[in-house]
Amino acid sequence: MNAADFISADALALYAAVILWFADTWAVEYSPWSKASLSAAVNRMRREWMTLLVERDNRIVDSALMGNLMRSVSFFASSSIILLGAVAAMLGALDHSYDTVRAIPFLSPASKQTYELKLILLLMILVYSFLRFTWSLRQFNYSCVVLGAAPGRDAPEDRKLAFITRAARLNELGALSFNEGMRGYYFGLAGLGWFVHPAVFAGATVLVVLILWRREFRSRTLLALKGS
Repeated sequence: MNAADFISADALALYAAVILWFADTWAVEYSPWSKASLSAAVNRMRREWMTLLVERDNRIVDSALMGNLMRSVSFFASSSIILLGAVAAMLGALDHSYDTVRAIPFLSPASKQTYELKLILLLMILVYSFLRFTWSLRQFNYSCVVLGAAPGRDAPEDRKLAFITRAARLNELGALSFNEGMRGYYFGLAGLGWFVHPAVFAGATVLVVLILWRREFRSRTLLALKGS
């Protein structure tokens, strides 16, 4: 394979990864099938959660559940910072890291510019995931404020319904941002295949999409939520 063919293979693999990422996002969040997804099933449970919450006098359990959600998001946000620092360090010591990677026998040959592009791709994915995780954390923080303003059991039905809709939607948006951050992690893992070969990158991306699709539309977790 000459240099021109190799560059073309890299470009095709990158384009395919971007298209598949957008396709997966569209299928889960915006397509006609999105209402049958795992995320949609959990969102329906969020509304049931808020419906039951307004009928409870003691809401300590609900506060604990919100805290668990926020701790999960915080863990991944913190992990993103650590990974960002690692990739940034590799970019800062580009010559040394490039020579180290070239010494690994099963990795495909690549120019320093192509290697730098691969690191920049990982950096961009991690930045994206970090931003989505931190936004998710803020949304769950807002959910805590809304939770604190939940009406009592004797409140008018229209007020309780307004709270249920508002709280469930805000919780749903926090989960959406978290899922988008996790999607970045999955595709970032596929991006590591680019260091091996463009074909491995493309194949890993396809595998990630298939795994995510199965989890959203064919998983045992979804069947459990449906009561099947």
